[in-house]
Amino acid sequence: EEDDVHDCFLPKKLVHRFMGHGKGVQAIRFFPDTGHLLLSGSFDGKVKIWDVHNARNVKRTYSGHDEGVRDINFSHDGRHFISASFDRFMRYWDTETGQCISTLTNRKVPYQVKFHPTQHHEFLMAASDNRLWQWDLKTGETVQEYNHHLQPVNSVLFCEEGQRFVSTSDDKKILIWEYGIPVPMKYISDPSMHTIPTTALHPSTQQFAAQSNENEIHVYGARNKFRRIRKKAFRGHTGAGFACQMTFSPNGKYLASGDGDGRLFIWDWKSTKQLRRFRCHDNGPCIDAQWHPLEPSWVATCGWDGVIKLWD
Repeated sequence: EEDDVHDCFLPKKLVHRFMGHGKGVQAIRFFPDTGHLLLSGSFDGKVKIWDVHNARNVKRTYSGHDEGVRDINFSHDGRHFISASFDRFMRYWDTETGQCISTLTNRKVPYQVKFHPTQHHEFLMAASDNRLWQWDLKTGETVQEYNHHLQPVNSVLFCEEGQRFVSTSDDKKILIWEYGIPVPMKYISDPSMHTIPTTALHPSTQQFAAQSNENEIHVYGARNKFRRIRKKAFRGHTGAGFACQMTFSPNGKYLASGDGDGRLFIWDWKSTKQLRRFRCHDNGPCIDAQWHPLEPSWVATCGWDGVIKLWD
């Protein structure tokens, strides 16, 4: 499964600091496929896009939210993106012109937004009202609600080419849904489970990682059975209480995650052995980490100190 993708290596040192946000940075995303630009969303209510390769300066600032930005998500081709904010609005932007094409709200706080992998005008929103909402950008309306969680929904993850998706919530359950059908096809719930704030799909698309609030990352199948793979768990970081995003190297060999103490950890995916850890950010968590889609050893991190860092 790893043959058709370039070899990846572990980053060793800090190569650049992207400075410009007035408050903590909550989310970063590389431009799809090429990674020549980096999008960032911050508690200052702004989204910025940065040049990754040359001058490494800010290319554009997207202003429009009255409160902090919780999540950002590029469309499949990177020409558009959605920003989701604590002001309860989601904004759909033209990446190049900086124009806000539409503003969407159902008066709930969006904790995560994800474009559908093949139906490019639809996206899912994980919301504070214990539901997931399916939006259609053509009409600006919700077309489906998924209402089975008992507490706010933290994350949503598409698998099986978007035919199914996984949601996690403060109710400590994982639900598996068929896209478009408002009844879950599977519940994953047992008394030992903790809240899962974030999930990430392995590049092979066969498994997904779940950040568990007991300072562990657990692994589940992402096809057919969706069972927990018990012998696989990643430890060493202290992520409990923080929604630290995880990232995979493009060839799937390495898993990386920040933690609540501002550190970045990198593990070997097969053996679960911890390979590296860095002190990345001060005064709070390393809340997001993203492996570059092409550069084999580049990882970007961001934290509540307001800095975005590029490691190589």
